[in-house]
Formats: sequence, C-alpha cells, structure tokens
Amino acid sequence: MQSTAVILSGPKNLGIDTLKLKSPKAGDIVVDIAHSGISTGTEKLLWTGEMPPFPGMGYPLVPGYESVGSVVEAGTETGFKVGDWVFVPGANCYHGAYGLFGGAASRLVTAADRVSRIDSGLKAQGALLALAATARHAMAGPNKSLPDLIVGHGVLGRLLARLTIAAGAPAPTVWEIDKTRCAGAAGYEVVHPFSDGRRDYRSVYDATGHSDVINDLVPILERGGEIVLAGFYAQPLAIKFPPAFMKEARFRVSAEWTPDDLMATRALVESGDLSLDGLITHERPAEDAATAYETAFNDTTCLKMILNWSGHA
Repeated sequence: MQSTAVILSGPKNLGIDTLKLKSPKAGDIVVDIAHSGISTGTEKLLWTGEMPPFPGMGYPLVPGYESVGSVVEAGTETGFKVGDWVFVPGANCYHGAYGLFGGAASRLVTAADRVSRIDSGLKAQGALLALAATARHAMAGPNKSLPDLIVGHGVLGRLLARLTIAAGAPAPTVWEIDKTRCAGAAGYEVVHPFSDGRRDYRSVYDATGHSDVINDLVPILERGGEIVLAGFYAQPLAIKFPPAFMKEARFRVSAEWTPDDLMATRALVESGDLSLDGLITHERPAEDAATAYETAFNDTTCLKMILNWSGHA
C-alpha cells in the first residue's frame, strides 16, 4: 500500500509526497485519514529544527499526532470493524521516513490498541482530542490542583479553562498579551497580565511553552503555591532561586496524556460537558500543507489549523 503524506525533509523544508506503507500485522488496522491537526508546540519545534533529540527522531519524518478517519481494514481480533470512525495519535508505518509522530497522511497502518473509536459526528473536531487529553492530564489525578490562573489563551489554555469549569471549580483567570487571542472566553475572564494586581494565586498553569515566562509567575503565587508547566519547553528552564525561596514555590511538569485521559475527555465531549467549538480557526486541503504549516506557526489568529485529506485516500 501507499499513502500521500506530509514530509518534513529538514527544518522548514516541508511538502507532500507518496510513501510506501509497511504491511499491516495481525493486531493492526488500516485507517483512511479525513483530517489531521497541526500542533503549534512540538510540531513547530520539529519544523524549526529546535526540537531536542528524542529516540526515533530524524529527517525525513512524517509529523502529526492529531488525526481522525475511517477504518478500512481490520483483523477479527482487533476489536474494530470497517467503517469505524477513530482518533489516531500518529503511526510509525512508513518506508523511507521516520514516524516519530506520523499522523499527517492520507492512509496509515497502526496497532489497534493505540486507536480510539469516537463519534463520527465530531468530524474535524475529533483531531482536538489529543490537546483536550493533554489538558486533562495536567489537571486530573492525585495531588493535583485545578488552575485559578492560566497563562496563554491558545487552544491548550482554552481547554484548561473549559475543563476547570466542567469540573465544577471556580472559573479561572486567563492571561493573554496578544489582543487577537483575547476573544472567545466562555464563562471566564481573559486579562492582560499588567492589569491583574492579584498576588495570591494558588495554582498557575503555564500553557505558553515559553521558558522566560516562568520567573514572572513566581511573585504572583501565594506562599506554597504551584506553577504547572503544561506546555513543551525547548529551552532550558532557569529558575531564580531567591523569589522562589521566599514563596516556597512548587513546580510541576505535566507529561504526555495517557489512554485514560483520552477516554475521560472523549466522554466529556460526547456528553456535552466539554465543548470543542471555536477552536478550529483554519482548514486547508492537504496539498496546501506547506502554506498551512507556515500559517499555523506564524499567524497569531490561527488557533488550530486542520489539514483536509479528502480525495487523497
């Protein structure tokens, strides 16, 4: 089998081409992808060449870990059937390209236990489940506090705020310095940091991925307060010790979402308790991938860019 895929041949060298797929094994399924999302965090670092080295990483690579589509081939023991609508968090199924993420393709082969069946009515919004699960992972579980301040009103910041409200907690404050991103709040307030005089935040979630923001957050904590690093940080984090010492500040790193996070988030979306509306702002046909990635990474009005793979199966 073959697939049309986005191929990142090197930093800022991106296009689409045809790749041969590895043959499916007994526990694999084959999925025709309808939509895939572009991550402005990890994928941007791959695109710029700033991504720290990871096992299995190299160029050329197929990016993408936010894909939805229809099962076109499935073994009897996979638990899936032809026609199932699924969310796929990437795949490593290509000859001639790394699949560190591997979801930005018209067709892919993946282990069935990595895939989640979802409501077909979600359509392109299904690609947002990875970010929603990432937000949920940062907030849920033992010894974790819900945010009362979120820094950054991108898609991750908005999902953190929506999940906080869905959990029945008081609405958080959200900081945003870009005027183009201040709109779209639902049940919470978005303010510029300079207009916020509060200095007793208990739990601050940074969703920007900017390492230089961290030290600006320490003074606004209550004593013993926590800063949660919910983004992905390519640069080393240098914490100024005296202010953190005075506040007895705590720092927590949130890692990748788990299957349980995805299942819980999917249930919230399907029950109507978590809305994904208003988060996809741009969509382009897959053949315009090079332009789409440029827009996703450089246009601040673009919250989430979706590639449409119609006609490429």
